Amino acid sequence: MASPATSSAVLLVVVLVAAGTANAAIFTITNQCPYTVWPAATPVGGGVQLNPGDTWTIDVPAGTSSGRVWGRTGCSFNGAGTGSCATGDCAGALSCTLSGQKPLTLAEFTLAGSAGGSQQLDFYDVSVIDGFNVGMSFSCSSGETLTCRDSCCPDNTKLRHCNANSNYQVLFCP
Repeated sequence: MASPATSSAVLLVVVLVAAGTANAAIFTITNQCPYTVWPAATPVGGGVQLNPGDTWTIDVPAGTSSGRVWGRTGCSFNGAGTGSCATGDCAGALSCTLSGQKPLTLAEFTLAGSAGGSQQLDFYDVSVIDGFNVGMSFSCSSGETLTCRDSCCPDNTKLRHCNANSNYQVLFCP
């Protein structure tokens, strides 16, 4: 039979492994446009081609404090993942590691921010501060949907919050 110290050490390792692999949030990104969109995200990296109706899921790792998701349009990439986009290009890379070039509509988020006291909240908004290139809506599982269909973007000044560790949905052409 294992000693109490050995059992405690095994339990601690299991807890640390579980904590190290936990996600801060899950983002589901869907292209509802009648054309192809190449979404990108930082700092979690990534970028894919989404044909109309396609979905991409991003698991944002624990410890990620904030980031951006945007759609790129008019892209062409080779098999090595290099190329260019007419809007939202990120240094010619399919898998972005830095923010895209203007114009681009942004879904911005801050994860596990403090609302005062011990309550942990995520904050999110849709912004056209870097221009407008594709309609977008952004929502979380416990909050309000923000929608931006054109460069006027009436929701772009609204900052919303939801419970920490929420699931998010980004829709292009809502």
